[in-house]
Amino acid sequence: MVLPMKKPMKAGPKAMTKTALVQAISAEMGMKSKVCKQVVENLAGIATEQVKSMGKFTLPGLFRIKTRVKPATKAGKRMAFGKEVMVKAKPAKTVVKAFPVAAIKQSI
Repeated sequence: MVLPMKKPMKAGPKAMTKTALVQAISAEMGMKSKVCKQVVENLAGIATEQVKSMGKFTLPGLFRIKTRVKPATKAGKRMAFGKEVMVKAKPAKTVVKAFPVAAIKQSI
């Protein structure tokens, strides 16, 4: 018995690009796009700097970025899908996570 082919998945709506964000800000605020581009780039630089040094960064009304240390894992045998699998040891690493503000969660 041959199963019918599935329909191809459609790509969802695309996220706003940096250029589109700059254009939207310049149109809304009546500023030149060159100035808006510098603001966006400086904001990204400040956020990166703060996350590296302090471990968190909050953009009020939008989101909070935090770092979290994932502990190291030991090598050994683990059950995966009913089979025993050998797993390599992994070192501890720092993971960056972003959390939306409660107001954004409620608006969606």
